[in-house]
Amino acid sequence: MRNIMASRDSDWREEAENSILLKAVSHWREEPERWFQGSYDRLPETVRVNPMSEEKDWVESWLSGVGANRIPWFSGPGSAWEMPFNRGSAQEEVKILMTALHDTGRITRQEAVSMLPVLALDPTPGHIVLDLCASPGSKTTQICEHLGDSGAVIANEVISGRVNTLVTNVHRHASRAVLVVQHDGRHIPKVPGSGFDGVLVDVPCTGSGTTRKNPDVWGKWRPSSGRSLHSLQYDLLRRAIAVTKPGGRVVYSTCSLDPIENEAVVSRAVAGGKVRVIPCGDSLSGVPSNPGMTNWALLNDRGELDVESTFEEYLFPPKDEAVSSQLSDCLRVWNDEIGGGGFFLAVLEKVQGEVVSRTTDPFPSQKTFDDPESFPRPIDEEREIELREVWGSVPSNMWSRGKSLLWSSDEIRKIWGADRTRKSGKELIPGDRWRPLKVIHLGLIAARLRKGSLDRTVSRAARRLRGEISGPFVNVDERVIDDILRGKEPLRTEINSLRDTDRGSRILVGPSGYCLAAWVGNRVTPMVSQSERIVMRGVRDLSFEPKEEE
Repeated sequence: MRNIMASRDSDWREEAENSILLKAVSHWREEPERWFQGSYDRLPETVRVNPMSEEKDWVESWLSGVGANRIPWFSGPGSAWEMPFNRGSAQEEVKILMTALHDTGRITRQEAVSMLPVLALDPTPGHIVLDLCASPGSKTTQICEHLGDSGAVIANEVISGRVNTLVTNVHRHASRAVLVVQHDGRHIPKVPGSGFDGVLVDVPCTGSGTTRKNPDVWGKWRPSSGRSLHSLQYDLLRRAIAVTKPGGRVVYSTCSLDPIENEAVVSRAVAGGKVRVIPCGDSLSGVPSNPGMTNWALLNDRGELDVESTFEEYLFPPKDEAVSSQLSDCLRVWNDEIGGGGFFLAVLEKVQGEVVSRTTDPFPSQKTFDDPESFPRPIDEEREIELREVWGSVPSNMWSRGKSLLWSSDEIRKIWGADRTRKSGKELIPGDRWRPLKVIHLGLIAARLRKGSLDRTVSRAARRLRGEISGPFVNVDERVIDDILRGKEPLRTEINSLRDTDRGSRILVGPSGYCLAAWVGNRVTPMVSQSERIVMRGVRDLSFEPKEEE
């Protein structure tokens, strides 16, 4: 296998040395050979630690213990680390635990430069943020870490298959502040009506900066590909600006090096007069980077200057000095300088202006759009009574969808409850519904239903629910939790704190506050995933012992 990989790497190198991309880079920067030498080797594995995890300190200690190093320029909540091996090359116990940490949301595998846009956006608790092109979800979950449980990120994805990936990663991360929707980003509704506090526009691109992750880019990339994506990229950015509140922030980003996908898109947006480019600020201080380009040439698919074709004026460098002067505040990250992938981003601030509010009422027309049955909805009175009987109390912002009970932030509930308009304000849609949003998922899965009734409290939500409810929790000795994690299934009679009424789904709680979801019958068995067990054993420094034969 190693020989096959070495042979393939050799093929890639020959392909790279003769690539159109390398010829193009010679037009974009000095010392293209230096860039080439830093754009070929495989990327190191990089991860982001979830600051919302109670085991954050343990995870960071473990990462340090296996030789990982903190990424020095990462300035967000939590931390980011570079592993001492390439992507996908972890071995044995390290691989097992890394997989488990990722599956349980305690870490997120994410390319280092991909963390930059959220740092530049710098959302704060209480903000309502739009992630316009959200899948696979690493940036969405990073925004959630900035927000905590106060605020909301509307994570949008148009392609159904990619929506599934997005939802999977949102579930893994288990944030209350996320709302997954499915729309064409070019036409996404302005919800809330006042506009978003911030919008992330990480657009589809040619990926010319990803050669260390996707070596096939060397052979496939062409300048015409960037030009074919330009209009889509601009349309997405234009819509992002339209749905941002005055004074709000829009971050435009790509993993491309091509100015046609980057500075040319930004200059078109700035020329509209609704936004201005602002410096990235302290959030990206220390990031090895260069200013944006203010001058570039258009290339043919041989990587040469194109002096024969006719191109739209907006693809060329802007002639307006007021526009051109702002491009230097964009940020270019070159592979060789950061030791990772190539990247581009621009921070745009929407120009302050008067917020137009409708003072005439009633609206000329008022229409009610009922949500489909598949959309999440606030729990009804019957469900609330059931939860109060089982849990002792009911947390605010509980929703039902299918076989799940969901728990959201206050801001998500406010979005649902707010009136909104369509057709440029000519048509009112009363609140207490999601329309015109197409909602796929929201918040944290708190409990599961079975045959219409409460079945079990979800392990991932247990510790966060403990301050809100009392019903499913049973205090036990730490030894009980450790024994169960080692593989033993004690008889219920061996646990003195269990009452006769304690049957079915319960949350065992040790004196340290550590929670373990379990099913209480004649024996007590864990109700957590294998990945969760692996992490819990690691945190508690337990070796695994198989169950004894009965």
